[in-house]
Amino acid sequence: MFKPLDPLLHSELRLAIVSLLIGAEEAEFPYIKEQTGATAGNLSVQIDKLSAAGYIEVEKTFKGKKPCTVCRITSTGLKAFEDYVEALKSYLDVK
Repeated sequence: MFKPLDPLLHSELRLAIVSLLIGAEEAEFPYIKEQTGATAGNLSVQIDKLSAAGYIEVEKTFKGKKPCTVCRITSTGLKAFEDYVEALKSYLDVK
C-alpha cells in the first residue's frame, strides 16, 4: 500500500525550500530565491504556506534600512520532510 504524500511538500518549490533549509538550517530570502530560481512573489507565497503549517519559521528584521527575511526549518518541518521521503520510498519500493 502506498503511503500518502504530504500535499504541502509535494510542490516542487516548497520541497526545494524545505530541502535548502535542512541543509543550511537557515537562509535569507535572496539566497533561497537565487537557489530555487523562483520569482519573489511566488517564493513569498510559498514561504507563507510553509510558515502557516509550522514547517518553517520566518524572522523579518532590517539590515540597516533594508528588510531582511530569514527562514529556518522547524522540528515539525524536519519530521514532515522525513515522513515525505519515507512515503516516496513506498512508491519506489525502496527499503
